[in-house]
Amino acid sequence: MSVLPDPGASRAVLVGTSRYEHLEQLPAVANNLQALADLLRGPQSLRLPPQHVTVVENPIDPHTVMDPVRRAAADATDTLLIYFAGHGLVDPHDALSLALPRTQADRVETSLPYDWLRQVLLLDSRAERHIVLLDCCYSGLALGRMNASPGLADQAAVEGSFLLAAAAETRTALAPVGDTYTAFTGALLDTLRHGIAGGPALLDMGAVYRHLRLTLEARGCPVPQARDRNSGAQVALGRNHADLPANPIAAPPDAQTAQRPWPDPCGVRTVTGFFTALADVRVVSGLAQQEVSRRSAGRISTSTVGSLVNRTMLPTTWAATGSYLAACGVPENQITQWQAVWQRLREEAVSGDATPPADRRSLPEKGKVWQRPFTAFRRKRGH
Repeated sequence: MSVLPDPGASRAVLVGTSRYEHLEQLPAVANNLQALADLLRGPQSLRLPPQHVTVVENPIDPHTVMDPVRRAAADATDTLLIYFAGHGLVDPHDALSLALPRTQADRVETSLPYDWLRQVLLLDSRAERHIVLLDCCYSGLALGRMNASPGLADQAAVEGSFLLAAAAETRTALAPVGDTYTAFTGALLDTLRHGIAGGPALLDMGAVYRHLRLTLEARGCPVPQARDRNSGAQVALGRNHADLPANPIAAPPDAQTAQRPWPDPCGVRTVTGFFTALADVRVVSGLAQQEVSRRSAGRISTSTVGSLVNRTMLPTTWAATGSYLAACGVPENQITQWQAVWQRLREEAVSGDATPPADRRSLPEKGKVWQRPFTAFRRKRGH
C-alpha cells in the first residue's frame, strides 16, 4: 500500500554541483536544486516544512555534504530523501564518487565517495524509509568500467530504501543546451507537478520510476535504473494531480466518494503531519472552502475551514475537525480513526512528547550555513 510520509518526521537533503574547476560546467543543476526544494515544500509534493529541506549547492569539500546528511539522518524518523545532481565518477575500484567543484578526474581524494553517504543511511539513520535520487553522469572511461561491473543502482542500494538513478551509461548529454533542468530531474519535476494520466492516486516511487523510464526513453535520453529494498517503492512523493477532481463536486457524499483515496490518518506521527493530511482531505474531496462550510450545515464557517488546516497547535476540542471531515465526505469509520490520532497527539502534548527530538533539532546550528544562493550561469552541454 502506497504511503505519503509525515512531513513533520521527514527530512530532505538536496546536493548539487553546477560549477567545476576541472570538469565541464552543469549550470542546469542550480535550477534543479531550487525547483526541487520548492516542490518538496509545496502542496504539489510532500509539504515539508522549510526547515526540513536542506540545500547544499557547490559544496567546497565532502564534509560540507556529510554534516547536513548526518543531521537529517538523526532527525528523520519517517522518511529521509537524499538527492545529488552533478558529475559522477568511478574510482579505480569501480566505486561511485560524486564530483565536487574542485574534483579532478584522476584524483579520487577530491570527490565524495558515495559509500560515505550509504554508510550514514545504513548505520546512523533513524528513518524507517529512505529515498535516494542520483542525477549523475560519467566520462567515457568510466562507462567502460561500468559495463563490466554492477550498475550504479546496485552500488548505491540501501536496505529499506528506493534508489532511483538517472542512468547506468550516459552516451547523450543530460543537460541539453537551452534546457532549464537536466533531463532526468526535469522529467521528475514535470511528473510531480502534473501527475501521470491514468496513474495511481499516490505517486509512489514505483510509479514514478516506470513513468520516467517510458518518458525519457521516448525522448532518446538515458534510461533510469531503480532498486527497491523492503517496499521502498511504496513511498510516495505526492498525490497524482492528474487524478484529482478537476471541478468541485456538486453531488452530496455517496458510495463513490467513500472510495476516494483519502489520506490515511494511521500514517500521521506529528502535529505537522496531522494538519498536512487534514488539508489533503479537502484536496481529495475536490470541494472549495465555501462548499465544505455549506455541507457542514452551519457547524463550521468558511473562515474556520481555512484556519483549521493552517494551525500549528491541535484544537482542544474535536467537534470542528469532525464536522470538517464529515462535510468533505470522509467515511465515518475513517473519521473515528482521525479522532483516535487527534487524541493520541493531545495526550503526547500533555505528557510533553508532542514535539519529537527530530523537530527540536530541525534548525541549523549557529554559525553553520548549508544553503548557498543560486547563481545564474551560461548554459553549456553536459556529458
